[in-house]
Amino acid sequence: MFLKKKKVIALAMAVIGSFAILAAGCGDNSSSSQKSGNYIQTIKDRGVLKVGVKEDVPLFGFKNPQTGKLEGLEIDLAHQMAKKILGDENKVEFTPVTAKTRGPLLDSGELDMIAATYTINDERKKQYDFTTPYYKDPVGLLVKKADGINSLADLNGKTVAVPQGATTKKALEEAAKKAGITLKFAEFATYSECKAALMSGRAQAYGMDTSNLAGYLDNDTQILPDKFAPQEYGIATKKGNDDLAKILNDTVTEMKSSGELDKLLAKWKLNK
Repeated sequence: MFLKKKKVIALAMAVIGSFAILAAGCGDNSSSSQKSGNYIQTIKDRGVLKVGVKEDVPLFGFKNPQTGKLEGLEIDLAHQMAKKILGDENKVEFTPVTAKTRGPLLDSGELDMIAATYTINDERKKQYDFTTPYYKDPVGLLVKKADGINSLADLNGKTVAVPQGATTKKALEEAAKKAGITLKFAEFATYSECKAALMSGRAQAYGMDTSNLAGYLDNDTQILPDKFAPQEYGIATKKGNDDLAKILNDTVTEMKSSGELDKLLAKWKLNK
């Protein structure tokens, strides 16, 4: 009786072991499938492309106060990507981002891609995948006409407003060092806050990419002729989403060769 009981227990353990091996095998297959990556299918299953864009950069990503809608070059690019992936340019969900928040939102998986005047550099390429550049623009300085500032040298010892998380500060620090002057910096979360700091006197200049500054130009301000460190913009995706990175890069490349990108640049008066 005791021997028979031992045989039953042994048989049961063998069956359990077989199920455990089978389950482990299934788990490995699932993991392997996930590692191989099919992020495009994830987007298709969801039915919408999630894109981080600016809403305070005229000509690139700007929320029109009259219509309440987002408009600009990068908004149009996002619609093109949605059309390429989902067959419908309207299947896109926009999330406003700043220079400080765009990276973390991509890291967390809340966004599929970022099209938000995101400058490509070696440090960022270690963190994210970027498409071939769709725009190139140097850093410039916006000042008040009444302040009598006509060049970078006139800003010696003065404060420049720059966006948090942007590459602008580093570019201006290097330019100041080369010119033998010293700059102070005040960092703000948004571009509109940088402009407000300039107009209120908290800063004597607003530093950012020239085309972005053009959107904040008015009768009381001017963009200095000094230009520094040309910046290249690319669409960013999270490392590991290789199939998404490829289709976005291929689309930008196709738009460049077909002339479609030039048409969009002309539409937003960015074809300088």
